[in-house]
Amino acid sequence: MIRTWECRNPPIRRQGFTLVECLIGLAISAMLLAAVATAFNASIVSYGENEDMFRAINNARQAMARMTAQLRTAGYVDPNGVVYGVPHLTSPGPSCTLYKADESGNMEIIRFEYRTNNKLYLVKGNTSTSPEYVLCDGVTAATFTTISKNGVDATGVQISLTVRSGNDNRSVSRTLSGAAVVRRNLGS
Repeated sequence: MIRTWECRNPPIRRQGFTLVECLIGLAISAMLLAAVATAFNASIVSYGENEDMFRAINNARQAMARMTAQLRTAGYVDPNGVVYGVPHLTSPGPSCTLYKADESGNMEIIRFEYRTNNKLYLVKGNTSTSPEYVLCDGVTAATFTTISKNGVDATGVQISLTVRSGNDNRSVSRTLSGAAVVRRNLGS
């Protein structure tokens, strides 16, 4: 005779998750965490690009403000009565020269010059040993256009700067424009 054990009270099932349920839960959690990490990484990259562009534009604005301030106050009269200001450019170009009086009353030559090394320079003087200062980095193009009534002296200068931020793979360019009216036009 075969004995069978009969349980009058069935065993109590323990509460918890099975192995399959745990694996499914881990897989879903991993997918959600991967999506959150991707979104977070994209946000960090976007923030960095925006920060780079902000710096580039801010530097270009500061350079533009410096150039327009210098151009507005251009003008010098030498002891012989010859007037110097901003020479008229026959065509738009990458540089602009102006003449003004320095602190001691002597003539000072200032030139704003874009070079192909992606920098905009301020050059004081007219010799090869003249001091140079970098006004702005990341400049990919600069154009100075003068406006003249007599074809000799400029009465105004229009400036266009194109700046680039970021590396070559993710570079973004923006163009800033400004203008300055030569207020000390001593020749008229």
